[in-house]
Amino acid sequence: MGAREVGLPDVVGSGSLPSRVTIWEVGARDGLQNESVVVPVSVKLEFLARLAASGLSVLEATSFVHPKWVPQLADAAELLAGLEPAPGVVYPVLVPNERGLDRALEAGVSHIAIFASATETFASRNLNRTLDSQFEMFEPTVSRALAAGLEVRGYVSMCFGDPWEGPVARSQVVEVGERLLEMGCSQLSLGDTIGVATPGQVEALLAGFSDVSSLAVHFHDTYGQALSNTLAALRCGVTTVDSSAGGLGGCPYAESATGNLATEDLVWMLDGLGVETGVDLDRLVETSVWMAEKLGRPSPSRVVRALAG
Repeated sequence: MGAREVGLPDVVGSGSLPSRVTIWEVGARDGLQNESVVVPVSVKLEFLARLAASGLSVLEATSFVHPKWVPQLADAAELLAGLEPAPGVVYPVLVPNERGLDRALEAGVSHIAIFASATETFASRNLNRTLDSQFEMFEPTVSRALAAGLEVRGYVSMCFGDPWEGPVARSQVVEVGERLLEMGCSQLSLGDTIGVATPGQVEALLAGFSDVSSLAVHFHDTYGQALSNTLAALRCGVTTVDSSAGGLGGCPYAESATGNLATEDLVWMLDGLGVETGVDLDRLVETSVWMAEKLGRPSPSRVVRALAG
């Protein structure tokens, strides 16, 4: 029997967990950008509508990255023009620079995210910048977004390991993150881009920040550690977790990265711990099964496979 079918006792140590977790759903952006084929706008819009109907309140909708680099999201403006926002749901978009911000402002978005690197090599390969000069690109983007009344999130990639540089120094990650927060980002998402982190490393990194209330975590499941890393982060005070419906996605600039933490797997764990998410797991599973059919392959999410048979 599954965890929802039996009366589970109180979990030992659960007092250190938050009573509620906000799930930052990235399937429509981070998930679909890694697909080998372009998903039609109509399917993307239905995907977002289904995700909202399942109770998810933050849906990262798309990205205004140049179509040359991410052709799967070249339809960002068309998607947002056709989007009918669900009540109480926010739809952040990723912007790489001022040009991306211009397009986001034209589309009338209220939340944006920028994407930084914690390592020199990834900054060069992904942003065509040095580790230090990437901030020259972010500063005008963030300042203009804040002046326009937008909420700004900062992503930091390669927080635990880099496929070219190996292990990443905690001090380096903290320095990048703190600079983004000082710049005006209201939230910082720490990414284990290639999925090499372990719970002890997560705890050590989070301890390096002066305030965890503005932090979120973004784990990939390359070594099967995404859920355990998430639990470690929650016990450190993090209350926002990035995940992707059905476990879609990876990273187009890091070939060793496997899929994101599956939202269904996350919700199953949190339900079992008595942590509220507001998500209807059955409806979410139905959505991921539907999307898997559209993509022509089974969902990698263990919970989706278990519940959907």
